[in-house]
Amino acid sequence: MGAVTLRVADLDAMIRYYRDGVTLDLLRQDGAVAVLGRGATPVVILEHAPELRHASPRDAGLYHTAILFDSREALATALFSVASRYAGTFTGSADHLVSEAFYFNDPEGNGVELYFDRERSTWSWAHGRVEMATNFLDPNGYLRDHLTEAGATAASEASGGTARLGDAIVGHVHLSVGDVASAREFYVDRLGFETTAEFGSQALFVSAGGYHHHMAMNTWGSAGAGRRQLALGLGKVEIVVPSADDLGELGERMSHHGVAGRDDGRTLAFDDPWSNLIEVRAAG
Repeated sequence: MGAVTLRVADLDAMIRYYRDGVTLDLLRQDGAVAVLGRGATPVVILEHAPELRHASPRDAGLYHTAILFDSREALATALFSVASRYAGTFTGSADHLVSEAFYFNDPEGNGVELYFDRERSTWSWAHGRVEMATNFLDPNGYLRDHLTEAGATAASEASGGTARLGDAIVGHVHLSVGDVASAREFYVDRLGFETTAEFGSQALFVSAGGYHHHMAMNTWGSAGAGRRQLALGLGKVEIVVPSADDLGELGERMSHHGVAGRDDGRTLAFDDPWSNLIEVRAAG
C-alpha cells in the first residue's frame, strides 16, 4: 500500500497530529500539501481544502488508515506519544491474533490504526481464510511491556528532533462502504485482490501475496451509502504493484470489465462504487 491522501480543513493542526502525535516526519511541504512518513516513505498526504465540509458519519469513505510499525518498541513509542499529546483521540485497542492494534480519530475525525504484525508463522489459515479476532489488549500494559527509555525520549520530542524508532508504512486501508457485495465485485473480481476474511454482509478483508489484509471494507456505519460527494476526508488510496507489466495487466483487466479509468502513463486511477479514488502505480 502507498500513501493515503486526506483533504483537511486545518492543515497546521493535522500536521502537528501526525508529526508530534503519531511520530511521523514531515518529509516535505509545498504550500497547501504536506507529506508525512518515515525515511523516504510517504504515509499520509494532507491536502488543505478549507472550502469543503465534513461528510456525514453515515457516508462511505475512510474507516481508518492503518500504520504498520516494524517493532513493538516503535509501536509503543507512537502509542505513548499520541496518548500523551492527544489523549482524547483514543478510541480502542485489540489483539487481532495476527496483529496488535490501537485505534484513534485524528482531529478531523479520520480513523487511524497504529499496529504491529505478529510473525507470519503464527497466523492460522484454513481454506484460504485467515483467523482474526478482537481480543482485549490493555494499552497501559502494552506500554509497561514495550515502551523503552529511548522510545519515551523519542516521543517527548514534539517535532521529530530525536531520531524516530524503526520504520512505519501504510499496512492496510479500511473503508466504509454501502454494501459488501459491490465491494467484493470491485476489489476482488475486478481489481484482483484475494479474499482473506468475511463477516457476512458486514465486512470483507482482502489482500495480495498472503498478507492478512491490505484493504478492508465494512458497512458498520454506512450500510446503503451511495456515491460520495466532494468533502473533507479521504482523497485517495494508493496501491503499488510490483512491475509495469502488472500495471498493464490491471489496466487490461479493468477495461475488460468495463471499469472506466484514467491513465497518465505512470499510474492508473479508478473510482470504486462509492467514488473512493484508487490510484495504482508500479514500484520504482
